[in-house]
Amino acid sequence: LNRIKASGLKLRFCTNETQATREKFVKKLQGLGFDISVAEVTAPAPAACRILKERSLRPHLLVHNDLVPEFAEIDKTNPNCVVIGDAAENFTYANLNEAFRVLIGMEKPVLLSLGSGRYYKETDGLKLDVGAYMKALEYACDVQAEVVGKPSKMFFESALAEMGVPAQQAIMIGDDIVSDVGGAQRCGMRALQVRTGKYRPCDENHPHVKPDAYVNNLAEAVDIILQQL
Repeated sequence: LNRIKASGLKLRFCTNETQATREKFVKKLQGLGFDISVAEVTAPAPAACRILKERSLRPHLLVHNDLVPEFAEIDKTNPNCVVIGDAAENFTYANLNEAFRVLIGMEKPVLLSLGSGRYYKETDGLKLDVGAYMKALEYACDVQAEVVGKPSKMFFESALAEMGVPAQQAIMIGDDIVSDVGGAQRCGMRALQVRTGKYRPCDENHPHVKPDAYVNNLAEAVDIILQQL
């Protein structure tokens, strides 16, 4: 990443991280040696807050406890929508049922989802992601969720706008064939798939999404990009 910055290229970290505030997320990456600031991170929670304010929506939150501070300035009394994120241990039957009741009680239910991933990878293996629970609420309430994080076009477009770069001049590097690669390509960006993280060999036979290139790791992706300059 230091090589990218030294080359003068603009850089943005697009994350669907919804188990922590951006500040916590950035501290974690800084602890791993990454040169990164909160201003360089595009994340679903702040994007959702913009939508909530614009549309005068008051959310019932089904999110991770550590993410709640991102919604500090949002009115949450008498909810008229549900916001769902990667709530991890908060995905209990009781909590899902409470969100279901809020939605089913509305004439026109509004469900905002901070991503639609099926699973993600942690050190102890793969874990169910927010998309699985989003689908449960969609099915139970006959509602279509509005996805705020990747692979939403609006999410990538806001990252491009923050950098001041047209889609044709941007490259996404990611490990998720659908959310990272597919989402970016639908925006007109090119996308590289890294064979690390949650990548699985079967991703290379995906019926709809074909990355512009495969790379074995992030360093190789940086090599390819810098060779093009």
